[in-house]
Amino acid sequence: MTGGRYIQCMAKDKTIYTCSDCGGTSPKWLGKCPHCNAWNTLIEGVAESTSPVKNRFASLAKASELTALADIQATDMAYTPTGHDELDRVLGGGIVEGGVVLIGGDPGIGKSTLLLQALDALQRAGQKTLYVTGEESGAQVALRARRLGLDGSQVQVLAEIQLEKILATLHAHAPTIAVIDSIQTVYSDQLTSAPGSVAQVRECAAHLTRAAKASGVHRAGRARHQRRCAGRPARARAHGRHRAVL
Repeated sequence: MTGGRYIQCMAKDKTIYTCSDCGGTSPKWLGKCPHCNAWNTLIEGVAESTSPVKNRFASLAKASELTALADIQATDMAYTPTGHDELDRVLGGGIVEGGVVLIGGDPGIGKSTLLLQALDALQRAGQKTLYVTGEESGAQVALRARRLGLDGSQVQVLAEIQLEKILATLHAHAPTIAVIDSIQTVYSDQLTSAPGSVAQVRECAAHLTRAAKASGVHRAGRARHQRRCAGRPARARAHGRHRAVL
């Protein structure tokens, strides 16, 4: 499937604004919720379709039968070491197939550097890797790699922030592990809000997670700690960026 065809199949969904205090909805953004009169609580999201169209996350909700716990055949997950002992220790031994990891921390703490080094180590171990950069150009990533002594690295780099193009690349090249740096720079054409908004981060993260589960790819990501998380319980703001590993 080509990237163009993949993008075309993702129809633009209707957006709706939901109050994080009372749950009331509005077809357009308003400074004041018309239901509970709270200010600045309307958050953009994708409206649920009333037509019998298959939900885009249906593959994550496969039907299964009731099974007694003792009858379930459980096997240990196969971990792939990243080549960094401390990172592997935090991850419980390494990365697992279909897993999604979010790396967060203060600006300048070394999230991008750590992930680039880990990708290079995995690539040298025979893994097919992809580094998606939304904050730097390919040349900037290459310069950072050389400063780190990663000469001759064969890590594939994609400078892109549009979700649909990133998904098309993941589908076409099928990397074993992909890094999205950072998730808050990624946007989807299905939403009109700016990259980094609650709706964009939530929607893009959901699509990337679905892609990881469906393909078995390891994904990692990085994000800035500057936006509140989706939903009412996460009003507090932190500082920094989040990076996603898929």
